[in-house]
Amino acid sequence: QHYTACAGIDPDQLLPVCLDVGTNNTKLLEDPLYTGLVHERARGKEYDDFIDEFVTAVKDKWGELTLIQWEDFANHNAGRLLEKYQDKCCTFNDDMQVTASVTLAGILASNRISGKKLAKHVVLIAGAGEAGLGIANLTAMAISEEAGISVEEARLSLFLVDSRGLITKGRPSGGITPEKSLFAHHCDDHIDNLEDAVRYLKPSILIGVTAKSGMFTETIVREMASNHEAPLIFPLSNPTSHAECTAEDAYKWTNGKCIFASGSPFQPVQIHGKTYVPGQGNK
Repeated sequence: QHYTACAGIDPDQLLPVCLDVGTNNTKLLEDPLYTGLVHERARGKEYDDFIDEFVTAVKDKWGELTLIQWEDFANHNAGRLLEKYQDKCCTFNDDMQVTASVTLAGILASNRISGKKLAKHVVLIAGAGEAGLGIANLTAMAISEEAGISVEEARLSLFLVDSRGLITKGRPSGGITPEKSLFAHHCDDHIDNLEDAVRYLKPSILIGVTAKSGMFTETIVREMASNHEAPLIFPLSNPTSHAECTAEDAYKWTNGKCIFASGSPFQPVQIHGKTYVPGQGNK
C-alpha cells in the first residue's frame, strides 16, 4: 500500500512474500486449523540455506536489481542477514533502517527548535529489538559524522532499556546479545526499569519502540521536562493503542514544552489556549 500510494509504484511490480520456517508455539502445532508449516522452527544452517535459496530464486527470476525488503525478523537474524546480503543484492530492512531513518530525521528537524547539536543530546531508547537497535546504530553514525568522532565514541551518548532494564556491561540479569553489547556501558548500579534509567541518565531524547501502552508514565515525562527545556518525546509504537504515551499526556505533563512525535496519528491538543499539533515520526 505504501509503495503504491506514496511512491506511485504499480502494484503489479510488487509481491508480498511470507517465509514460513515453522513455529515453536505448541498450541499452533496442535491446532488442526493452523495453516502454517506444522513443524518446529528451522534454525542454524537449515534456516540460512532456506533464506539463501529464496534470495537466489528472486535474483534468478527477476534480476539482480530486484528490491528485497526484509520485515519482522528477530534482531539476532535481521542484522546478520542484512550484512550478509547488502553487497549481493538490492535490499534493506524496514524495521532496522526505515524506522531509524525517519526517527533520525525527526531528531535533526527538532534541533532547529531545541537549538541543540545532535552530539549534545543524551538518547534513551525504550525497546532493544530491531527498531531500537536500528535507531541507535544510525544515530551513532550521524553523531560520528557531525562531531568528527568515531562511531564507538558516538555510542556513548546512546542508551537502551529492554525487558531486563538498562543495558550495561556485566548486567546481573544478563540478556546482552552481541547486537546489544555495542551499547552496553559501564554503570555502578543495576537499573531494572525505565523510570530509574531516566532519573539516572537525564536524557534529552526519549524514544519508545516497546509496543507497551503507558510505558512513558507521568513521572517519567515530568522528569524529562524538569531536566530539559525542550525534551524530545517520541512514543513510536503503533497502533495508537500501543503508544508509550499519548500526545495529550506528553504536552500536558510537560506544560507544552516537549517536542513530540508518535508512530500513530494523534489529534491536536489544546493547553492554556494554545494548540499543539503532534508530529508523526514513523514510516
